[in-house]
Amino acid sequence: MHPIQLSKLPPEREKVETIPILREVSAATAALAELKGIAKSIPNQSMLINAIVLQEAKDSSEIENIITTQDELYKALTVNKSNSSPQTKEVVNYRKAIFLGFELVQKQGFLRVNDIVRIQEELLENNAGIRNLPGTVLKNDRTGETIYTPPQDKSEIMDMLSNFIEHFNNTDTTLSPLINLAIFHYQFESIHPFYDGNGRTGRILNILYLILNKQIDIPILYLSAYIMDHKAEYYRLLSHTYTNGEWEDWILYMLRAIEITSRQTIAKIERIRTLMTQTLEKVQSEAPKTYRKELVELLFEQPYAKIEFVIEHLNVERKAASRYLRELERIGVLDAQKVGRETLYINKALVEILKR
Repeated sequence: MHPIQLSKLPPEREKVETIPILREVSAATAALAELKGIAKSIPNQSMLINAIVLQEAKDSSEIENIITTQDELYKALTVNKSNSSPQTKEVVNYRKAIFLGFELVQKQGFLRVNDIVRIQEELLENNAGIRNLPGTVLKNDRTGETIYTPPQDKSEIMDMLSNFIEHFNNTDTTLSPLINLAIFHYQFESIHPFYDGNGRTGRILNILYLILNKQIDIPILYLSAYIMDHKAEYYRLLSHTYTNGEWEDWILYMLRAIEITSRQTIAKIERIRTLMTQTLEKVQSEAPKTYRKELVELLFEQPYAKIEFVIEHLNVERKAASRYLRELERIGVLDAQKVGRETLYINKALVEILKR
């Protein structure tokens, strides 16, 4: 059997718009719309973005066997990245790459091939750019036979990426954006344009595509946790689509991922919102002299807070900032932890919600 060659976009419509797919599109679209509405109801959007983006950075990196802990991540962001493990630095860079992509999409309303290269460069902290050498081939584990070979030379890669980005930026398509997301994710992973970081860059492009198509306003829906939980199926279906040119099972997998992840994210936001209300009430009743809504919001935006954050955020003197945090530690809202010379004040109840 000859290795499959990648076709340009778009695929034949009847292959990607079957009745089972359309049925699942309805369920996924409804769940995503509900998530968009609930996210809007949170007054401090950056609080939500910060919390969920960090979890995504951890999950997406874990798919590539880059393992770090939530504690290491927060410490790296709060204290000193230079003392962090290489794995933690990679996850912190992933978070920076998401924010870069979000900023580009907000500012431009589209992405260029060069923007994708910038996102990947932010991710890996290098400027290797588009690969010049052949990409990783996909082989049958049992027989060793090559199933799929990505585009091999740079001109072919650039040609496929130009075709990809043209369709990625087309928001006038009559096909559901959620079906398109599944197609584009497959296509980008198949082009495999970089030496490293293709999977993580592709997962960032998923959320940017949803934002471009107004399916969601802020970057809070990530499929990495679902892919991690169903990793064997993810790679099996990619391989199946390469081999047979059949899209249905792959698209259904991605639509289910969107629906289930939307529902899980809704539940997480509800728990965060409830905890915030409880925390506001607790501080108001048990530490009324310290109570400030902006202070409590900061503890949800920065679950590992330090005195400098309070000084900057509330425009108060160091003495007052230190007193606020110690008082919140006294009533059990925060836990203090010494890291080197710094004292971090941890919103443990929030961190527990984010870890789930």
